[in-house]
Amino acid sequence: MAGDNEIIVNESTENKDITRDIGGALDRVIEHVGELGLYQRLLFICMLPFGMVWAFVYMGQIFITATPQEHWCLVPELAGLGVELRRTLSIPGAVEGYYDHCRMYDANWTQVLQTLVPPEPGTPTVPCKNGWEFLFDDIPYSTVVNEREWVCDQASNVPWSQTINFVGSIFGGIVCGTLADKYGRLPVLIFANIVGCLGGVATMFTNGFWDFSMCRFIVGMSCDSCFMIIYILVLEYVGTRYRTLVANMSIALFFGGGCLLLPWLALWISDWRYFVLATSLPMLLAILTPLIVPESTRWLVSKGRIDDAVKLLKRFERINNTKIPQQVMDDFIFAGITNNEKEENIFTLLKEPALRKMLVLLVIAFMAVAVIFDGIIRMSENLGLDLFITFAITSASEIPSIGILVFLLDRFGRRKLVFAPVMVTGVLSLITAFLPRGVATVAVATLARFFINMAYGAVIQWTPELLPTASRAAGASLVHISAFAGLVVSPFIVYSERAWEGLPLMIMAALAALSGAAALFLPETAGRSMPQTMEDWHQLAASARSLQKHRDTEASSGEPVSS
Repeated sequence: MAGDNEIIVNESTENKDITRDIGGALDRVIEHVGELGLYQRLLFICMLPFGMVWAFVYMGQIFITATPQEHWCLVPELAGLGVELRRTLSIPGAVEGYYDHCRMYDANWTQVLQTLVPPEPGTPTVPCKNGWEFLFDDIPYSTVVNEREWVCDQASNVPWSQTINFVGSIFGGIVCGTLADKYGRLPVLIFANIVGCLGGVATMFTNGFWDFSMCRFIVGMSCDSCFMIIYILVLEYVGTRYRTLVANMSIALFFGGGCLLLPWLALWISDWRYFVLATSLPMLLAILTPLIVPESTRWLVSKGRIDDAVKLLKRFERINNTKIPQQVMDDFIFAGITNNEKEENIFTLLKEPALRKMLVLLVIAFMAVAVIFDGIIRMSENLGLDLFITFAITSASEIPSIGILVFLLDRFGRRKLVFAPVMVTGVLSLITAFLPRGVATVAVATLARFFINMAYGAVIQWTPELLPTASRAAGASLVHISAFAGLVVSPFIVYSERAWEGLPLMIMAALAALSGAAALFLPETAGRSMPQTMEDWHQLAASARSLQKHRDTEASSGEPVSS
């Protein structure tokens, strides 16, 4: 085969229109093999279990560490009495209807049992001595929180364990990115999912904070990579006309579907350990991936495996029942053999001042959107209605919001569809902060989730389009890892509602303003080819600045602003 390639190269060099860029050559092959043929549709369906598993990994801990709202100090001496009477006799404020979760009367319980009269209001109180009692009206099953009594002075264990999970995501993103460049995308996709499964199953056997957190760290290592690797793989083989559709609808249907399933799965299983098992074992399906999903052609070419790349494209030909013209395949092989593109590391990326500035703005926009998205989800437990219904209602907004985004994204551009939805989310968060907890709060929060879904989908697609080819992998990795770094503080933003219930939403409103402002200074990429070189990137940035100046001039002169 190597000899054949030599002949093909010699013949192809006579064609002056040959595509030397491997990305452009692959796009031409995809045009002929079918931009959204039978094989690509099959690959789209193959994304389903990975998208749902991504939701399980990212959101599952909410249902593992849910806190029953009705809990108070356990007084063993009163164990023979009814629930309401026990609470009335032993807990400050119970008579008035607002009782203390963390303190109890320091009383003579023998005397209290004889009279069945609560201690006098001035009776001294002490922290809970014998643990807590829990009512399971709102969370109808035992969770890590009530089993290990992570309430009152131990309540911070919940956000800390989630933060450690996100730290695992940062570490896992770095490890998986490095391994994927060396060993290929498919082996690392399998690795990430197996690691997540092992961490999940191990969680079942923990009995303290640190062993639980370390297992969640391991689960976190798989978060993002367990889906994003196949997401990027499939997009590589989809024609440019359909990438917006496939990119956004895969997240809406599969990740959104996983979010919709999660609360009802938790209720149906009603045992946090079996829930962890049920959401971890599907990750083992990744072992079957090589039977259907191809390796990255770009990665094969980067490793000099041109023959394997050609065989892979022939598989598309066979399944889609199409034919790649020989000249197109020759051009691809020539581009692959003469390919001199090299991936730049992050330090090379940061040396370019204009690119560095753009990257900082992109990180700010992406990080703030990610934290708002995560915060609204995690506030489902604190909005005044049933956790499971609230989570399902807000998650149901994923599919219609992304559907609308797909329709609007190429018409109005990335900048507008990050700026406008995130600013609307900020306003809605501000309104929600001052509403009484209940139906109205959930309704406005659901609307906020609708708009932040749009902003998140737009900024995910915008990120690789803003980066030149040689820096795209390093830059996108930096942006995603920075987002997880931001998510490290997200559980504590939600936890701040213990100081004032509107504080988390006020913080999210401020972040929305920051994200929207950053987005306004980023170049628009809609309708433009992704930059292949630094020169292409400078042209993109210059054209964006020129267009903005033109619009500003028209606006100041009172003339109609051109689109």
